[in-house]
Amino acid sequence: GRRDPVIVPGAPWEGAECGGGGIDPERSAREEMLGIRDGFGGGPRCPWVARSPSRSPSVAPAGEEPPGPETDGARGGFQSVRGVRNHEYQGLVKHTGGCHCGAVRFEVWASADLHIFDCNCSICKKKQNRHFIVPASRFKLLKGAESITTYTFNTHKAQHTFCKRCGVQSFYTPRSNPGGFGIAPHCLDEGTVRSVVIEEFNGTDWEKAMKEHKTIKNMSKE
Repeated sequence: GRRDPVIVPGAPWEGAECGGGGIDPERSAREEMLGIRDGFGGGPRCPWVARSPSRSPSVAPAGEEPPGPETDGARGGFQSVRGVRNHEYQGLVKHTGGCHCGAVRFEVWASADLHIFDCNCSICKKKQNRHFIVPASRFKLLKGAESITTYTFNTHKAQHTFCKRCGVQSFYTPRSNPGGFGIAPHCLDEGTVRSVVIEEFNGTDWEKAMKEHKTIKNMSKE
């Protein structure tokens, strides 16, 4: 059965390394994410959480235009989204992040209070793959389409994308949410995350876990 999520409040910022995640072969715009063991179960080592309450992330007012679909060229079959339609971003913040070497950079609109999944499937376990899920329209690849490569296996639904140079997976397209992206919280830049909730997901019995979970599929919907 599912365990209750672990709530991790704001904590001191400490260095950490990042691991990786997946992409959907049928979707040209899908990329993968990363995970980290630091901070598991709460405690002081959650490097993606803002250092102190005094540095509260600025929240966007209503009417902010999101990154919509934009084509980042045909490089690597990648697409991002620009100007498809306007969104109400009230209550969300713009996070930025990327890989270790800086070749891959992105921005994403999400809450300052993140709901993070910690999956134990074969690849997520090896990669320590933690992520939060957003609709594709709230994600924008700023640079690095040509620096991204993709790994898939088994059903080939998850698109595990990572930087060719440093090997870090900062985002991906999860099997559970082909219409969105999984973002590695530890690959976000400092200062925009207020708190996190970590929920364990039983990926070793994926089909059963998906049937039991009531909200995960909706996390990539507008």
